[in-house]
Amino acid sequence: MSVSHTAVRPEEAAPSSWTLLAQRVLDGHCLSDQEALAILDCPDEELLDLMAAAYRVRRQHFGRQVQLYFLMNAKSGLCPEDCGYCSQSKVSEAEIPRYNLLSAESLLDGARVAAERQARTYCIVISGRAPTQRELNAVCEIVPQIKDRYGLHICACLGLLDHEQARRLKAAGVDRVNHNLNTSDRHYGEICTTHTYEERMETLHAVRDAGLEMCSGGIVGMGESHEDIVRMARALSELGVHSIPVNFLNPIAGTPLEGRRDLNPRFCLKVLAMFRLMCPDREIRIAGGREMHLGSLQPLGLYAANSLFVGDYLTTKGQAPDEDYQMLSDLGFEVVRMDRMPDNVQTHDQDAGPSCDAATPRAGGCCH
Repeated sequence: MSVSHTAVRPEEAAPSSWTLLAQRVLDGHCLSDQEALAILDCPDEELLDLMAAAYRVRRQHFGRQVQLYFLMNAKSGLCPEDCGYCSQSKVSEAEIPRYNLLSAESLLDGARVAAERQARTYCIVISGRAPTQRELNAVCEIVPQIKDRYGLHICACLGLLDHEQARRLKAAGVDRVNHNLNTSDRHYGEICTTHTYEERMETLHAVRDAGLEMCSGGIVGMGESHEDIVRMARALSELGVHSIPVNFLNPIAGTPLEGRRDLNPRFCLKVLAMFRLMCPDREIRIAGGREMHLGSLQPLGLYAANSLFVGDYLTTKGQAPDEDYQMLSDLGFEVVRMDRMPDNVQTHDQDAGPSCDAATPRAGGCCH
């Protein structure tokens, strides 16, 4: 029996408008606000075309590589700020662990776990408006030990910083500082009143001036408009932020935003695609809330993003590391290795199973 093949008509073979937009971005086009809004409003039936377009850009800059991050909640709760999304704020009634800065031994042990889990970057997070002198001293003292023992990149998330504090972190060997904008300038007052968007920008300027890499992103799903999401992405692009964590609100019980349920997996993918096309050569990280909001579509997110947190989040559980490794293996993606591998660390082998102990220090995801 002969099999007939129907010829593809020229109009069916033509590239989609999303493919054409991706090619324009690769050719140097800067995404306009109107184009960014169109991505967020992409019809669901065009979603796969959009993700394929985002992957064209991601592949050009990052190939099939994925960077893993491990985040240690080094000080939990006890925060005087009133950020409505945060379980650690003064207005939160969430039942969470509350403790002062962990010991140097605990921070070193967290670094060991980070190395075992193939994380290239170890993030040290403390709750609070800004670090105390004691806390800053402790971070500056432990960072050289972590780098010497495990060879990890270090990201510090310590709250508001001035220029002198940023310079001290740089001198201690910190590679980058995380300080999220969280939302747009015009929406910021709706989620926090104890400090301003401008103060966050001043911290990022201090970080940049000190020669540190900037890690800054936001949280989607806090009642903001599509225009606010685009406005935040534009600000991050213009700042020259190196790494952009995209969080999706986990409406934790006991926080002012506990009742918000604004997101679905398809919209979250559109957000990631918009960030990739707005910031084509920046590291885009799927951060807090990915398990809850992307669900079974998590693998698709990595066609736009190129990094993940592996482990739990600040006060909520994340996906089991084995599931992350399997997801990356199924996608055919490669984990970016550390610059050097210490002799005393056994990393997870995707073919052999995990080597790290399940009983690990509490880690986190969605930062200040």
